[in-house]
Amino acid sequence: MTYISDVVETRYAQGTLARYAYRDFGQTGAEPPLVLLQRFRGSLNHWDPLFLEVLAQKRRVIIFDNIGVSESTGDVPTTLEEMAEGAIDFVGALGLRSVDLLGWSLGGFIAQLVALERPDLVRKLIVAGSGPGGVPGSAQPDDKVVEYMTSTPTPPEGYLYLFFGFSDEAVRLGEESLARLETRLVKATTDVTPEQWGRQLEAIQRWAGGTGSAWSRLSELKLPVLVANGSYDVMVDSADSFAMAQKLSGARTVFYSDAGHAFLFQFPEEFGGAVHDFLNR
Repeated sequence: MTYISDVVETRYAQGTLARYAYRDFGQTGAEPPLVLLQRFRGSLNHWDPLFLEVLAQKRRVIIFDNIGVSESTGDVPTTLEEMAEGAIDFVGALGLRSVDLLGWSLGGFIAQLVALERPDLVRKLIVAGSGPGGVPGSAQPDDKVVEYMTSTPTPPEGYLYLFFGFSDEAVRLGEESLARLETRLVKATTDVTPEQWGRQLEAIQRWAGGTGSAWSRLSELKLPVLVANGSYDVMVDSADSFAMAQKLSGARTVFYSDAGHAFLFQFPEEFGGAVHDFLNR
């Protein structure tokens, strides 16, 4: 199958802080557009094309690389606040006045700060495989997670361990997702370098420790929020997602059993449907 995200051209938008690489596809008349913010060590080429296909059936979808990542210019910021500034700058560079945001993992951290700093800009917020940072008693990733997170390159078995559940079925679905990613990855001329993701990791460590995190500010989020995660997320403990949902007013929550950090790639049609349902309400 040929997915729209595998063939759409990469464009570039000049902002105040950087020139951003992005792709824009799907239902161009569907407003506001759905802007996706990527994970740690992820680029435009690391979104599962089947998940994007499901979203693009009903939405205008925009994916981009933030400041300093892959083909976008500048230096990757070492704070989440600066990354949020980059996302806001990118949206402004496209001339958009209102967006829905879906942030996955690191992207979920950024998306929360964008919604907090620019409530006029974000209509609805989806926080996937992520959390608010600084959750009291939050479980820390084990040594195996840290080893695979910082492996260059991450071996296939490491990717499956980090992103998917542990059953044979979860591994099978993870391998199918990996295969779908190949179309873009084999043609990619740039990647997220160790220097770039090292700066991302520095920002994540600050956030996890509570510096600049959203934990103490969740009550300020007055917009509709969908919080989703896999029950066996080894990267961002699903308890953090649950704690976030408890502090939000009127949030919707979705948890997938036998699923990991990349539950959205493990169940692309099901979660894509949940996204559409949430955005259309």
